[in-house]
Amino acid sequence: MAINSMTGYARVEGTHDAGDGAGEWQWGWEVKSVNGKGLDVRFRMPGGYEALEVPARKLIGSKLARGSLSVTLSVARRSAVKALNINRELIEQILELQAALEAEGKIYPSPPRLDSLLSVRGILETDEDPAQDAEQKDALLAALLKGLEDALAALSTMRAEEGGRLADMLSTHLETLSGLSASAKDTADLQPAQQRERMKQQIAELLEQSPPISEERLGQELALLATKADIREEVDRLDAHIDACRDLIDAGGVIGRKLDFICQELNRESNTICSKAASLALTNIGLELKSTVEQFREQVQNVE
Repeated sequence: MAINSMTGYARVEGTHDAGDGAGEWQWGWEVKSVNGKGLDVRFRMPGGYEALEVPARKLIGSKLARGSLSVTLSVARRSAVKALNINRELIEQILELQAALEAEGKIYPSPPRLDSLLSVRGILETDEDPAQDAEQKDALLAALLKGLEDALAALSTMRAEEGGRLADMLSTHLETLSGLSASAKDTADLQPAQQRERMKQQIAELLEQSPPISEERLGQELALLATKADIREEVDRLDAHIDACRDLIDAGGVIGRKLDFICQELNRESNTICSKAASLALTNIGLELKSTVEQFREQVQNVE
């Protein structure tokens, strides 16, 4: 299995013929995806299509595991002539209100103008309901869900392609980390002479303390100094974490959370190597490790 990115975009358009002779329904799905901690889906749908949200969420959950998605649906009816309906009840209410105001002397009597009445919102209505018949409505919603499935397939293809590029970048960072780990080990092997000289100075400082330090305390301090001077455990753990990342990338699938956790461990070992460094060379290697781990972590944030 390959890894997938959480970044992608897809747009799918289509038509549906309701079979009522009033023209086709034109629809379009637009799906945008960016990185997220879990699967977060936000819908924008025209009025009258709210029933789609529940099955649409279920469909998305079956296709994707992580990502922040923005899903937009547009629907319009394509017909040469749209049926116009006149809201007669609203016209009667307007005329009754005018008569009442005239009787109270609040307005001058005047015949209502047709163009003024037709400009009132709600007087003229067009047949834009998803479907007047339940069977037609179900058929339209089924067609829209199939369109969403096609959009998700296109989105998944784009996320997979981006995931391939991510895998290459992550592997490059891991190669760099592996090389730095080897350099740290080589540099540490050259430290014994430096450490002996440094420990001699620290022991001399301890022996010069007043009152004199006890033999037991001196032994504890020497053990602590020796522990701080040894980075072999940190380098071994660093190598183990690098191998674990490689295994995850090779296995593929939904590995973003696991990689993110290992990044914390990589950063911990890099910090410890920096704190234990007794030479400028090892300090520089530790800083390079920290920088590379941060670059690796930034890319991991996009992995599903």
